[in-house]
Amino acid sequence: MCPPMDVTRLFSIALGAILIENFVLVRILGICPFLGVSKKMDTALGMGMAVIFVMGVSCAVTWAVSTLLLVPFELEYMRTVVFILIIAALVQLVEMFLQKAVPALYSALGIYLPLITTNCAVLGVAILVTDAENPYTLLEAVVYGVTAAIGFTLALLLFSSIRERLNFSEYPESFEGFPIALITAALLAMAFMGFSGLKVF
Repeated sequence: MCPPMDVTRLFSIALGAILIENFVLVRILGICPFLGVSKKMDTALGMGMAVIFVMGVSCAVTWAVSTLLLVPFELEYMRTVVFILIIAALVQLVEMFLQKAVPALYSALGIYLPLITTNCAVLGVAILVTDAENPYTLLEAVVYGVTAAIGFTLALLLFSSIRERLNFSEYPESFEGFPIALITAALLAMAFMGFSGLKVF
């Protein structure tokens, strides 16, 4: 018999993943696509949707593989390799879909789309939901994966909207390009640190 669903815990997991422990702005993971595809809102949204799909599905699959295969057969040392293979397969599916269905977005994302495979945020979520010290149920793992990806997308969209406005702003020439982007990201991260003491109930 399945244990009753704890809505409060699910809400706590979701709130924590989106705001309190945002993977980009608090845990500082997944910085490569965060900086690379945040110049325009449409590419940021496309990357966010791709990451939501990959993180959500990979959390479900990696949780099942870890619980049903790796742990019973004492193969936990293979976890990282197996998880990367699962994530790579999912990214390949996303790539093929975008190449056929939305070629403009596929071209705009460029090299950053296959880099989801090695995105430490995606791998980090998969590892966290299978951590023996803090076990998640399958539903909790999926909720954590999807909401962590929503938090990633939120950070990406906020950052890209600010970067679009920076194109029309005046600042010293020495800050042109990545310096002003890094300063902006640091200020955004400081703002998200304000959620660190937030509790659900």
